[in-house]
Amino acid sequence: MQANDYLNINKLTWNNKVEVHVNSDFYDMEGFLKGKSTLNSIELDLLGDVKGKKILHLQCHFGQDTMTLARMGAKATGIDLSDKAIEKAKEINNKLNLDATFICCDIYDLPNHLDEKFDIVFTSYGTIGWFPDLDKWAKIVSHFLKPDGKFVFAEFHPVVWMFDNDFKKVFYNYFNVEPILEEESGTYADKEASLQATTITWNHPISEVLNVLISNGLEINCFNEFDYSPYNCFNQTEEFEPNKFRIKHLENKIPMVYSLSATKK
Repeated sequence: MQANDYLNINKLTWNNKVEVHVNSDFYDMEGFLKGKSTLNSIELDLLGDVKGKKILHLQCHFGQDTMTLARMGAKATGIDLSDKAIEKAKEINNKLNLDATFICCDIYDLPNHLDEKFDIVFTSYGTIGWFPDLDKWAKIVSHFLKPDGKFVFAEFHPVVWMFDNDFKKVFYNYFNVEPILEEESGTYADKEASLQATTITWNHPISEVLNVLISNGLEINCFNEFDYSPYNCFNQTEEFEPNKFRIKHLENKIPMVYSLSATKK
């Protein structure tokens, strides 16, 4: 298995996850169809009022957050590598009679599929680990923003990715030193699902994230860290407040999520 074939390997994995995720309690499709928002206060606080704003949502999976933004009055466009996820997003969008747009492509290749500028570019939770080169990612973010446009980003903290799956020991390097090849069974949305998946990911320290954004013409406006995850997607968790999850034996001692907003200069 070659790391340079990461796109095909990861695309297959995400295609295989779509049906399980759509039917999982984790994604609560029934609640979503009835109008439940899928966005959290972490990103909502940075997005602000999106009514009438053009928003580009990178790595949208099957589009729940994109459609939530559309319900909030934004003109939202969602992008994802998985063709099965985008098919599902379009199907749900039509069913709900929303006007979100969905495009299937590799994020690096997006300028060949889309010729627009946006008020806001948004991406969240478990996204940048799929990229070997963050500078190329930041160039895409910058490319699609209007002058004075805003980038809003929420992501799992790189400290989380240093641990083994049960958070018992520090297993991986904090810094981006090499591709991480993993075989997993199940999926974060349904740990018992009969899925076998191969993934190739990369760890990205905070300094790398901030520097690629700054060097591509973005001014960091705020940076926040949180001692919880809004999703129960890890092992060994406890829900200490509604929809706030921590690693039980680590209590509030590690950062779980960070967020930032930046403006294109």
